[in-house]
Amino acid sequence: MNTRLELRGITKKYGSVTANDGIDLIVRPGEIHSILGENGAGKSTLMKIIYGAVKPDQGQVLWNGKELHIANPAAARGLGISMVYQHFSLFDTLTVTENIALGLPEDVNLHELAQRIELTAKQYGLDLEPQRHVHTLSVGECQRVEIVRALLTKPQLLILDEPTSVLTPQAVERLFETLRKLASEGCSILYISHKLDEIRALCHICTVMRGGKVTGNCDPTEESAASLSRLMIGAEPPAIKHVEREPGEVRMQVNKLSLLKSHPFGTTLSDICFDLRAGEIVGIAGVSGNGQQELLAALSGEDPRAENKAIVLQGIPVGRMNVTGRRLLGLGFVPEERLGRGAVPELSLTDNLLLTHQTDETISHGFVRLSATRKIVAGIIERFKVKASGPAATAGSLSGGNLQKYIVGREVMRNPKVLIIAQPTWGVDVGAAAQIRGELVALRDAGCALLVISEELEELFEIADRMLVIAKGRISPSIQSEDATIEKIGLWMSGLWTQQDAVEINEANYA
Repeated sequence: MNTRLELRGITKKYGSVTANDGIDLIVRPGEIHSILGENGAGKSTLMKIIYGAVKPDQGQVLWNGKELHIANPAAARGLGISMVYQHFSLFDTLTVTENIALGLPEDVNLHELAQRIELTAKQYGLDLEPQRHVHTLSVGECQRVEIVRALLTKPQLLILDEPTSVLTPQAVERLFETLRKLASEGCSILYISHKLDEIRALCHICTVMRGGKVTGNCDPTEESAASLSRLMIGAEPPAIKHVEREPGEVRMQVNKLSLLKSHPFGTTLSDICFDLRAGEIVGIAGVSGNGQQELLAALSGEDPRAENKAIVLQGIPVGRMNVTGRRLLGLGFVPEERLGRGAVPELSLTDNLLLTHQTDETISHGFVRLSATRKIVAGIIERFKVKASGPAATAGSLSGGNLQKYIVGREVMRNPKVLIIAQPTWGVDVGAAAQIRGELVALRDAGCALLVISEELEELFEIADRMLVIAKGRISPSIQSEDATIEKIGLWMSGLWTQQDAVEINEANYA
């Protein structure tokens, strides 16, 4: 049978670290081929080699049966290889159309391209506004740009790195329909995901990687999620343990929070009301771009335009208070964007700690206490099993999942009174995801009040005590997670809740 892509003995080292160790891989036309492995297994490095962004130290790459050396991503695109990165390669100050045009011939007509983008986005259920500037987009919307950019090239091989991490269940199913159609037309697809149920539902074959090596191949349709987990990390992820307890005092109140959008493509927040209590996790679901960014900015202090009394933290009105003031009151915050906002790529993990840990423990009389700071970082690396060379490692040298574990660990180690966290397990393998969720539940059981904003409904159903939905800048009634269903939450994500929903929930709460 013909092969579309064949790798023979691909090896890549970074100093003393071997990212890929003698990798062999065959991908055939029309095949949806999953690459499965825990964070740091070498998956992303291998995909970058195929896409021409990284040069292998050893090995051969065969494309349609012929050996070649892919010089760069432009050469890869010329061959018919497209890639959607987990970390996006977009310019913030350019529009969606301008970003997509960068990978196309110089004589492309921007007006015609905008029409093609809009048509392709609608065809695949990936809503986009071609004239929006990228800096106004959420993570989920940026991911849509990357997917549409790849689809516009009509690729022979499409590489997708965590493509559904911020899509709704309905959008995921539409994307799967698209991928199946592409495969039926002969396009090969390399699919990287930590969502084992997706791999079982979509992929024809699965290659498993551990420690930079291929450890086996399987037919995912014949495997269970548990058996795939064992193949990937050597064990099933630990079950999350909840300690039953009644929520305590109100730690944060949001009272009729309304904010005009800060830019033309933003979302206006309208009359948002909810509270957070000690010892509970409140989850907020929603389709990306429905006001999550604006709500996070208002709650964290990045956008201090709210009425002072619209946000009350520990009994103190903070709507106009800055980020530092809120942190001093016990607020912790994990943004959805790891690189650039959650961490500075060029700085060491020790220096990145000081972005949020400016306390007597780390700073004395204006001087950084380096030994104490390094000790805290070493503790985070050990407790959260962060794969890094040590406190001196730069944030940009970590894989996405390991950087996420570090950022979450950095906030958890502060023992916040209130923790606001967005997309806590985006792009994280099943073992690390279970660990992060377990840490959040343990923090809740220790009395912290947590607000978790996530587009992974299964995650919210697993850890949240109560759930809300945000749609078009409005917040749904609160519902106990045990009373919610995926169908109801999915309906609410379209903004289709009613006053009767609120009445029924209130009656159930007081029954």
